[in-house]
Amino acid sequence: MGQLVAGVDGCRAGWLVVLVDGQGPPNSSSQVRLCTEFEEILLLFPAPAAIAVDIPIGLLDRPQRGGRVCDQEARRMLGRRASSVFSPPSRQVLGATCYEDVRAQGLSIQAYGILPKIREVDRLMTPELQKVIHEAHPELAFMALAGHPMRFNKKTSRGQRERLHALDRAPRHFFQGIRRTFVEGWKAFTRRQVAPDDVLDACALAYTALRIADGTAQRLPPHPVVDQRGIRMEIWH
Repeated sequence: MGQLVAGVDGCRAGWLVVLVDGQGPPNSSSQVRLCTEFEEILLLFPAPAAIAVDIPIGLLDRPQRGGRVCDQEARRMLGRRASSVFSPPSRQVLGATCYEDVRAQGLSIQAYGILPKIREVDRLMTPELQKVIHEAHPELAFMALAGHPMRFNKKTSRGQRERLHALDRAPRHFFQGIRRTFVEGWKAFTRRQVAPDDVLDACALAYTALRIADGTAQRLPPHPVVDQRGIRMEIWH
C-alpha cells in the first residue's frame, strides 16, 4: 500500500486539503476536504505521512530585508514568478491587528492578509511536528512538473489551464485523475469558500508531499538554519 500524503492550501473558508495515495487516487469522498482550522488536519485518519502546506513555517525574530534565506532562494529559482514569494512577518508582529502598525517594518499587504493563518500554524508548530508538516510553495511544485516557471497568473483562466496541464504531466499514475480532482474540488465549494486556484495549488502541493515522502524532494536552502524555537526555515519542492 502506498503512503497517504496531503497538499494543503489556505483559502477563504479555512484550509483546502487534497489527499492522495502513493498507489493511486483515493476514493472521491476523501480526495478533497475543507478544514476550518489547521488543527483539524493533524487529526486526519489515517494520518498523512507527509503534509506540504503553502504557509511560512519557521520565522525570523526580527525583520530582514528580502525575508528568510529560503524565501530569497525560492525567488531566484522562480525567475519570472519570483513575485509569488513574499517575505513572511517576523514572529514579533504576529499579533498585529492593523496594517499601519506593521507597514513600516516592510510587511507587504499580501503577508498581512494571511497573518491569522501564519499565526494559527506557528502556534501549533514544533520541531517534532516538522517531521510531517513541511512548508512548500505551489509555484515551485508547478515548476518541478513543467520544467520551467509558469508563464501566466494563476488567477486567470489561461494560468489555470497552464497549471492543470502541468499537473497532467506528473510522473505518478494517481495524477491521471487530477482533472477529476480539480473538477470535484471546484464544484464542491462556493467561490466564497474556495477559489479554483486554491484547488490547483493544493493538488501541486500534494505532489511535493509525495516527493517528500519518497525521498526525492529537495529543500531551500540545503542546510537551513533554525529559528529561536528550533524550527527549520526551509521551503520544500
